[in-house]
Amino acid sequence: MEIRNIKLSKSVLGPEEIEAVTGVLKNEYLGMGKYVQKFETELSDFFKRDVTLVNTGTAALHLALQCAGIGLGDEVLVQSLTYVACFQAILATGAKPVACEVNPQTLTIDIEDAGNKLTPHSKAIMPIHYAGNVGDMDAIYDFAHKNNLRVIEDASHAFGTVYKDNRIGSFGDICCFSMDGIKNITSGEGGMIITDDLKVRKLLKDARLLSVENDTESRFLGIRTWEFDVKYQGWRYHMSNIMAAIGSTQLEKFPAFKEKRQMLAKLYQRELNPWVELIPCNYDEVVPHIMVIRVNAAKRDELKAVLQDHGVATGMHYKPNHLLTLFRNNQNNSTLKKTEDIYNRLITLPLHPDLSEDDVLFICRIIKENL
Repeated sequence: MEIRNIKLSKSVLGPEEIEAVTGVLKNEYLGMGKYVQKFETELSDFFKRDVTLVNTGTAALHLALQCAGIGLGDEVLVQSLTYVACFQAILATGAKPVACEVNPQTLTIDIEDAGNKLTPHSKAIMPIHYAGNVGDMDAIYDFAHKNNLRVIEDASHAFGTVYKDNRIGSFGDICCFSMDGIKNITSGEGGMIITDDLKVRKLLKDARLLSVENDTESRFLGIRTWEFDVKYQGWRYHMSNIMAAIGSTQLEKFPAFKEKRQMLAKLYQRELNPWVELIPCNYDEVVPHIMVIRVNAAKRDELKAVLQDHGVATGMHYKPNHLLTLFRNNQNNSTLKKTEDIYNRLITLPLHPDLSEDDVLFICRIIKENL
């Protein structure tokens, strides 16, 4: 039996990132300074909108919600099939995450179910761009406009994805990305928030620095603010120069990362259709973060074990949040049948730029031989 060592995901780094970090260390200014300013400018050019950098994707979601006015007693509509960071960020503001079903095809939020869960306390909707796929963004924004909701997009899986010829993040209300170690680009850890709302932007720039007024400008000049005022709750969520140096280098490499991820996803599509159920994606537009398949629930764990025996790591994205103890009693209804059925059939397959085409063919061959 052939056994390989195929990782589910990994950071893809080279000597360029090492050199960039070394430059920061030699400069001896490790906190938020000129490297963060440079990276923000590069990302703002990439998206054609102002970007605010923070230290994690979770921090990005938390600050986006807080600065959009979401707080105690409010409700945020969000699909249950997402990483717990989304629910924790909502809870951190004092608001309540309201778990919704997913569309069985796209695995993005089910607008019909979200509509059924609207109350006078509903203040925002958080669409999750699951696996890089965004679903029907027009329908989401129409729904939000009709019901006077803020839209906080969690685009952590979708850096580089295009919707109707526009990059995700280049339009819309508020869009958040993660740049942790395995995302489409990484800054080690890190996140960003993008919005045209000037009031929200001003609050974001201060809130990431404990809401010390105008401290962003001081730090970009390499000085500290000693005389200041604080009017709102803030957090120590700013990005460091070390993280920004890594991120800036990764942004230069993104075209190659994008091409490789899309090529591998298309190969999976070609080899596994119709053996398994795939998310219907146009990988000329979607830049996938993960590759998710659905199989018969009775076969799921057995297939994962066979892949593991062959040295192929797999995952499950994600355990639905309404099944977690913290959120189980915090929902309008404790059962989301479509989401639970999908969760019981999910397998995440390896996908990262260091994965070879031969590895993908190897993985697909094992799957087809064991279904």
